[in-house]
Amino acid sequence: MSALEGWHEERQSVWLYRRLADAEADAAQRALFVALAEAADKQALIWEERIRGEGAAVPVFRPHWRARLVGKLAALLGPKALRPVLAAMKVRGLSAYGAPVAPRHHPMPRRVEDVGHRHKGVAGGGNLRAAVFGVNDGLVSNTSLIMGVAGASADIKVILTTGIAGLLAGALSMAAGEYVSMRSQREMYESQIALEREELAEYPDEEAEELALIYNARGMEMDPARQFAREMLQDPQHALDTLAREELGLNPENLGSPWGAALFSFVAFALGALVPLVPFLARMGPDAVATAAALAGVCLFAVGATLSLFTGRSALWGGLRMVVIGGGAGLVTYFIGRLMGVGLS
Repeated sequence: MSALEGWHEERQSVWLYRRLADAEADAAQRALFVALAEAADKQALIWEERIRGEGAAVPVFRPHWRARLVGKLAALLGPKALRPVLAAMKVRGLSAYGAPVAPRHHPMPRRVEDVGHRHKGVAGGGNLRAAVFGVNDGLVSNTSLIMGVAGASADIKVILTTGIAGLLAGALSMAAGEYVSMRSQREMYESQIALEREELAEYPDEEAEELALIYNARGMEMDPARQFAREMLQDPQHALDTLAREELGLNPENLGSPWGAALFSFVAFALGALVPLVPFLARMGPDAVATAAALAGVCLFAVGATLSLFTGRSALWGGLRMVVIGGGAGLVTYFIGRLMGVGLS
């Protein structure tokens, strides 16, 4: 990163932090953004000295259009609503939004492994929820497809071929989409961590001060926060891990695997899509359509009941609602298939 690029990024950080501070209603978070703006201003001065040392003139700062747009959106919606966007722009201090003020009886973490330790159980449910939604997508889409074809044709081979094609097409589409999404996200995270590594090498004292400001916003006194931040940043790799977790809200050891996400999505969708195919694969004859509908209904209820674990609502209500939604989709496609079958015959 050139001195001019480093200067522009820090000046843009100053500009954006001040807009965020103006838009922030919470006093502690607003103070954090103001302090981060001041810290970024000091880092920009370091870059200015380097630019002048190279014999160049410091240009007039103009924020990028993306920063101006985010500033306007922050004023309209509030910074908290824009956390994913702000994270992509490497805005620091976002972890303070999701962190409670540190109570006096709970010490601040002393190791990287302790950061966010109390919340691991909550985050761990993400994969289960994604799996349930993946199964649900495959179940509803392939059941609707099979019912539509069954309404138009009584040929079991046609229905079976269509169902298998729907399973493969849907699962591959889900896998490809998840791969691209996860790959893009991982590249963005890796870029942010690489930039953090450069900044840590350029001005470690300023990085320690930013980390102390985040801990201070969580309820820690400023002097102990500064001492704690300096201790955390003694080891370079340890320091990078800490800054990535605390300033960027990232876990460098768990940025997500694009191939793993693609395989996960493929399997989850395929499992759901396989359910309405089972009666046809078992060669149940004329009863296959009704059996497939009944089997899909049972699985839809199970999916809805499982999702109630994440919503806190009644499992019975969640299951029945899913049956109504998924069953309604299947009935609509079946009758459309019937109409098309009659019209083509």
